[in-house]
Amino acid sequence: MKYVILLGDGMADDPVAILGDKTPLEYARTPHMDRMAAEGSLGLIDTIVPDLPPGSDVANLAVLGYDPRKCYTGRGPLEAASMGITLAPEDVAFRCNLVTLGVGKDPVMEDFTAGHISSEEAAKFIEDLGKGIGSETFLFYPGVGYRHLLVWKGGKDDITATPPHDITGKGIIPYLPQGRYAEPIKRLMQLSREFLGDHALNGERSARGLKPANAIWLWGQGRAPQMQKISERFHLRGGMISAVDLLNGIGIYAGLEILPVDGATGYTDTNYLGKAEKALTALRELDFVFIHVEAPDEMGHEGNLEGKIKAIEDFDDKVVGTILDGIPRFGDFRVAVMSDHPTPILLRTHTSDPSPVAIFSSRDEENQTKGIPFGESGARRSGNLISPGYRFMENFLGDWRRFLEQNTR
Repeated sequence: MKYVILLGDGMADDPVAILGDKTPLEYARTPHMDRMAAEGSLGLIDTIVPDLPPGSDVANLAVLGYDPRKCYTGRGPLEAASMGITLAPEDVAFRCNLVTLGVGKDPVMEDFTAGHISSEEAAKFIEDLGKGIGSETFLFYPGVGYRHLLVWKGGKDDITATPPHDITGKGIIPYLPQGRYAEPIKRLMQLSREFLGDHALNGERSARGLKPANAIWLWGQGRAPQMQKISERFHLRGGMISAVDLLNGIGIYAGLEILPVDGATGYTDTNYLGKAEKALTALRELDFVFIHVEAPDEMGHEGNLEGKIKAIEDFDDKVVGTILDGIPRFGDFRVAVMSDHPTPILLRTHTSDPSPVAIFSSRDEENQTKGIPFGESGARRSGNLISPGYRFMENFLGDWRRFLEQNTR
């Protein structure tokens, strides 16, 4: 049997008044996800465990079968793995966003992506930051778009840090890193404002009408985690398809093959079709493929309702539809489609509510066929709840029919 997980990051949402109190997922035209839900099995998955933040790191670890309470140390070390950075046990990795801050004593977080800066321009900023304010203790590494990394050699992780996408439009002072060892990190962030404020490339960006990358924001810190590989636990070969370092880093720790796709960007201009086609090609050799699409989450953080609806429709048309058309050639299969967590348009950040999930099997006896379309309200009506979410993977790859029989409310 072949197994595929199709994950639209942050796709779930809350009802929106101007959509007739439908969510963007319910309002969007999604015939392929609706088919999977109506002809397969629909339910909710609770990916966020208590006392941990509702981030894509925690949620996607759970989807892949890991109890985040046992292995989650922070977002930074997961992204470090994707970037080929080996952390010593005493090292701490931080996610390093290039951001746009306002002016004044308590500058506002205007844009946590610095205008979705290109990887090429961002690499220049990160390289110069390394030369200007970096050291043998603090090392800067360029990533993709606005997402980069700082490694604190022999550092401390007993720090409280706020994700920048949680404070869009707010003054940053109350949200600066806190804790006994936070001062060196706050100092670096302040130095970055001074260094980048006069950077020539920001002058060029302003001349082109682009937002300046005038500061870094450090968060998501942690040490290298300990995780059992999926290949060892489930005795199969799997692959990860994603444009973002976080998911690829999780994939590396999970023992999945990282399957790059030309034109995959982590934004709405990503190569949706290329991801699906890559998965079908990979399934000739692999047993399992995980396809991650970041675009709906980015639109949620931007508060871009039209953009989120289009991202969902593109995901359904070009990813879900292509997989459903192509996978029957391999014989027996199970395909799951889900959101990892909600990113409500009106809140512009993640929440911990369960998200809809649909599983469609080539084996008729594994499908409940309740005729309910894919969406948040339908998933609640279905009577199915996977909680905690990290139970999903072992059952998706195991006796799925028995799991449904035992967990239908």
